[in-house]
Amino acid sequence: MLELVITLIAVAGGIGLVLLTAAMRVVKQYERGVLFRLGRITGEPRTPGLTLIVPFVDRLHKVNMQIVTLPIPAQEGITRDNVTVRVDAVVYFRVVDPTSALVRVEDYKFAVSQMAQTSLRSIIGKSDLDDLLSNREKLNEGLELMIDSPAVGWGVQIDRVEIKDVSLPDTMKRSMARQAEADRERRARIINADAELQASKKLAEAAQQMSDTPTALQLRLLQTVMAVSAEKNSTLVLPIPVELLHFLERGARDPAPAEETKKEPAPEPAPPVEPVPLSGTPDLDSVTKTPELGALLDQPSSEVR
Repeated sequence: MLELVITLIAVAGGIGLVLLTAAMRVVKQYERGVLFRLGRITGEPRTPGLTLIVPFVDRLHKVNMQIVTLPIPAQEGITRDNVTVRVDAVVYFRVVDPTSALVRVEDYKFAVSQMAQTSLRSIIGKSDLDDLLSNREKLNEGLELMIDSPAVGWGVQIDRVEIKDVSLPDTMKRSMARQAEADRERRARIINADAELQASKKLAEAAQQMSDTPTALQLRLLQTVMAVSAEKNSTLVLPIPVELLHFLERGARDPAPAEETKKEPAPEPAPPVEPVPLSGTPDLDSVTKTPELGALLDQPSSEVR
């Protein structure tokens, strides 16, 4: 009889130990346990640590409360300015209400993924290409609001949404490259023209200053010579400004002071030389003609007696 009692006690102890083992559950720090008793939620979610349930009656579902990183597959769409692009993104979310995440949606991860894809295609259709490339922060905020609105009812909170990459057609990439090159060339020309304008103004001021002080031009010439000679060249080319030649020419043409220079009287013209008659037969070619003799010689020979 005693042996039977001991056997029953041992069997009861074994059954109790098995039941106790079946009733014990461990909830980790980053998890919360939702208890279903006969299909109905009972009490508040179980906190981390050791918890007991009724075996074969209760079901404990553990919900991960960590932030989930969910990549969104690349979505192809047409922007508002009729450009075909492929955009992929990533969503960071976490469960804030484990009961709603289990009861109100079948699979909250799949639901968030589908909602993110739909919202991303909607954002692509409402945005321009320039916004997708340069104004991503604003698009990320809009995409986060679009996903977070329905996710609140699922017990899920969207922490952050980031657009990862925007893929463009090759033809669009070449067009954008040409546009960027043309814009940079335009800015380079404007900067160069502005520099030329400023340099011309400074050169005009320097020329005006040198015209007022001609000695400055000579000093500038000497500075140029020193700059060239400092490079240890075997041949020295000495430029002579035209203004310097004009200055030297003007100095050479300046009249001397009146008190230093005295004008000499002009010489009187010499008296005319009287013709001298020659002995013998005069030579008409060698004798100076007088008016009377010229008139006589000009008459015809028949009139001369």
